Amino acid sequence: MGDVAVGARSGHDGEEHRGRPAEAVPAADSAVTSGSDSGTGEDGTMPGEQTRTDGEGPGDSAPAPKKQRSFWKELPILIGIALVLALLIKTFLVQAFSIPSDSMQNTLQQGDRVLVDKLTPWFGSKPQRGEVVVFHDPDNWLAGEPTPNPNPVQKVLSWIGLMPSAEEKDLIKRVIGVGGDTVSCKGTGPLKVNGKALNDKSFVYAGNTPCSVDDQGGQFSVKVPKGYIWVMGDHRQNSRDSRYNQNDKHHGMVPVKDVVGRAIVIAWPINRWDTLPIPDTFDQTGINDKSSASAALTVAPNAVALVGVLPLALWRRRKTSVAETR
Repeated sequence: MGDVAVGARSGHDGEEHRGRPAEAVPAADSAVTSGSDSGTGEDGTMPGEQTRTDGEGPGDSAPAPKKQRSFWKELPILIGIALVLALLIKTFLVQAFSIPSDSMQNTLQQGDRVLVDKLTPWFGSKPQRGEVVVFHDPDNWLAGEPTPNPNPVQKVLSWIGLMPSAEEKDLIKRVIGVGGDTVSCKGTGPLKVNGKALNDKSFVYAGNTPCSVDDQGGQFSVKVPKGYIWVMGDHRQNSRDSRYNQNDKHHGMVPVKDVVGRAIVIAWPINRWDTLPIPDTFDQTGINDKSSASAALTVAPNAVALVGVLPLALWRRRKTSVAETR
C-alpha cells in the first residue's frame, strides 16, 4: 500500500514541486497525503489518540487526589483547637465552679459543679434579684476558710476551663437586693425587700428562719447603693454573707463589677442535673418592677447573639451550595 501511494505522488512532481530541490519532495508529499490517509481522523489524530487541549500528553492521567493526613498527625492539631476553644468559652461564655461549702443548701450541695453564664455581663446585663451569682471576694470574706491546694495538672485544666475553678477566691450566693433597694429583716422574719415580704420557703434550707436572731448582723435594715448588690446564702444560719460583713469597706455590699456571672445549671453530679431559675416570690408586684431600659438589657444578649449567628449560617449555606454545584 505504501508503494502505491508513492507511485501516485510521483506523477505530480513536475507540477506541484517545480523548482524545488529533490530533497524537499518527500516532506511536501507527507503534508499532502496526511489529510487523505484513511488511517487518520478528520482532526489529524491517530485512532485512540486524544487531542491535547490542556497541556497534557497522551499518556497523562487525571491528577491523583491529595493524600489525607493520618489520624495521629491530625490529633495534636485537634487537641490544640479544642484547648483554644475551651479557653475562649471559659473566658467569655461559660465557666464551671465547684461548691466548697454548705452555705447554699439545699439549692446547692457541697461538691456540686455549676455552670456560670459569663456572656450576658459583657452586654451590660446586671444581676437581678433572686439570681444565684458567683463573685470575687469583695473584701476578705474568705478569711479563715481552708485554701484548696490543686496540683499542677489541676491548675492547668482549671485555667483553660476543663475543670472547675479551684484556686480563685470566689463565692456563690443569692441576690436579695440590687441598687436602690431597701432590704430588712427583724426577729425571725420575714425577709423584706422594699417593704414586701419574701416567701422563701421554696429555697431556704429546711428548718432555718429567714433572719438569724443575733447581734452580729442577723438583724438588719440596709439601703443598697447603686452599682452594688446584697447577697445571702440559702442556708441562712450557716452563711457568712452580706449580713456578717457590714464592717468591711463596702459595708457588706458586693460591687457589681466583681460579679463573675450567674449560675444557671447544676452540671455535676448527673443525678443532680437541674437549672437554677429565679424563685417566683421575686416577681411579686412592688418588688421587681423593671424599667423598659433594664428589660431591654436582659433581652439584648439574645438579640445580639442572633444577629451574630445569622451571617455565619448564611455564609455556610452559600458555601455548601457552591460545593454541591461543582
